[in-house]
Amino acid sequence: MTRPGMPVLSAGGQQALERYGVHLHEQADLRPATLRNYLSDLRQFAAWCEEMWAQGHDGNRSFAPAAIATPTVTRYRAYLQQTLHLKPASVNRALISVKRYCAWAAREGLLQRNPAAVVKPVGQESAAPRQLDDDEEEALVVAVTTGGSLRDRTIVIMMLHTGLRAGEICQLRRDDVALGKRSGIVRVTGKRNKYREVPLNATVRTLLGEYVLTLTADGPYLFPSGKTGGALTARALGHLIKRYAAQARLVDVSPHDLRHRFGYRMAESVPLHRLAQIMGHDSLDTTMTYSRATKSDLQKEIEKIAWV
Repeated sequence: MTRPGMPVLSAGGQQALERYGVHLHEQADLRPATLRNYLSDLRQFAAWCEEMWAQGHDGNRSFAPAAIATPTVTRYRAYLQQTLHLKPASVNRALISVKRYCAWAAREGLLQRNPAAVVKPVGQESAAPRQLDDDEEEALVVAVTTGGSLRDRTIVIMMLHTGLRAGEICQLRRDDVALGKRSGIVRVTGKRNKYREVPLNATVRTLLGEYVLTLTADGPYLFPSGKTGGALTARALGHLIKRYAAQARLVDVSPHDLRHRFGYRMAESVPLHRLAQIMGHDSLDTTMTYSRATKSDLQKEIEKIAWV
């Protein structure tokens, strides 16, 4: 259910809304769309207040900030959740607008205190990060294999098989890679200069072994920029991934999506504490996002017990 259209307020309620609108126009540095959203949210709240306050009383009661109490705001939160069935993000946006208004009214002396300050937002279930599925990964690899250079193919495959961050890939030096016949590692300096060693599987070792033979002797970086010869920038890497994603007819793919793909695949079989070590996470809470099922995953699981 969605909220009703633009509700009509009493003369007093309209006056209160217009006074706040003047403040937003003159004092607040807001984009026009943001300003309209604030006023729209407040109009909805004011109309609900007038309807609730009129119940059990003769005649209408105009919206006035002085009549707002903390239970007013909490009941409105429940109304948005339980009656309108709005999503948590929509409920919280409305609450932010009400909180902002109450804070302003308290500063203006229209309220003795801010009744909305103690009202907490609605908890939201963390969404699982976007991941490439098997078909999307295959399409991306085919695109870079058939239409890309050896350097670009090595970058894409290495990101898919190591989960390195974009900045980590860009800053890799030739001597960060150690290759053996049956093992290999890449030495990574990640966030906050945290050092870790990431193992390389046979796929990456084979490709890197071929690629490093093409590098010039004087260049320090593993994946130098084709224009400057220096380190590849994160922006350039983003353009590189988007170019091959477009060739594969994939929409909105970033370097971080390749890292997520690695995280999801590894989380299927690797203990979280080991995956955290590989990916350079400081907290297991971050790593646990890769063990959280997507809506599609949950749908597949629940279908397993269907009778038809």
